Amino acid sequence: MDIGGAYGGGKAGGAFDPIAFVQRPTVILRAVCWLFAIIVFGCISSEGWREEANGKEYCIINRDGNACNYAVGIGVIAFLAAMGFIAGEYLFEQMSSVKTRKHYVLADLGFSAFWSFLFFIGFCYLTNQWGKADDPPNGEGVNNVQASIVFSFFSIFTWAGCAYFAFLRFKAGVDPSFSSTYESDPSAAQQYAAYPASNDNDQFQEAPFSGQQQQQQQQQQQRADYSQPTY
Repeated sequence: MDIGGAYGGGKAGGAFDPIAFVQRPTVILRAVCWLFAIIVFGCISSEGWREEANGKEYCIINRDGNACNYAVGIGVIAFLAAMGFIAGEYLFEQMSSVKTRKHYVLADLGFSAFWSFLFFIGFCYLTNQWGKADDPPNGEGVNNVQASIVFSFFSIFTWAGCAYFAFLRFKAGVDPSFSSTYESDPSAAQQYAAYPASNDNDQFQEAPFSGQQQQQQQQQQQRADYSQPTY
């Protein structure tokens, strides 16, 4: 992972290289998260529910509707979030504001760590309920539920990896050479303020004590005139 510029990204305005973009570890990991999320909620949505004779549906994971809903919920949100962060990776290099980059990195770090924790909870929950469940008729849906559980386990590490990359970005901080086009440097204003403002009228001010010196010279001249003898 390249570290430079501000929070792991270079200066804004550079040329976009699609090949280099898809080869980034963060983008690859987001794509894996996106794929795993589809498997988690897709398997439960397609084969996780059965219909009884009275027309009422039930979850085949120990008839616990919360288990199926939980897997679908975290999977759908992870699917949408992964797409959003992939778009964010594209826009990250175009962010000129250091504050905007910092907020994005913190949001990435917080969400990825939290969703890794939710997938851990989901894996434990689904595993526990599936171990108590009766075998579905004709074994329908067994492979789907097992796939959802397995990829929930894998998603723990993929989202944790995303959080780790976000932490590296946050730790990298801002390179001193990085300058934003849209942000002013507050230190520059302090440097200019350090110099006192000059007054053009100062050069025309009379030197101090010049009036007193002139008066003393006139008094000395008058004394010299009185001291001269008269004929």
